[in-house]
Amino acid sequence: MIVERFRDGTGDAVYARLAERGRMMPAGLTYLDSWIRADRALCFQLMETSDRALLDEWMAHWDDLMEFEVVPVITSAEAQVLGS
Repeated sequence: MIVERFRDGTGDAVYARLAERGRMMPAGLTYLDSWIRADRALCFQLMETSDRALLDEWMAHWDDLMEFEVVPVITSAEAQVLGS
């Protein structure tokens, strides 16, 4: 899970770049879904990869507009297996 905090006043620029260039993700990084806070200042993106370097490469395309927090997550089913 990627938590994106849009830098002050960059919400419009984020969406303009997305419309112009797409997500700019390297091969091997998969976008699954996202949720945006109503004020468009915070985004939660669910991404999938086995290579953390791909996340870093992708975030570099956006780090002038956003700050990132990477939160490794597993599914509820995976958590149940680990807890057994």
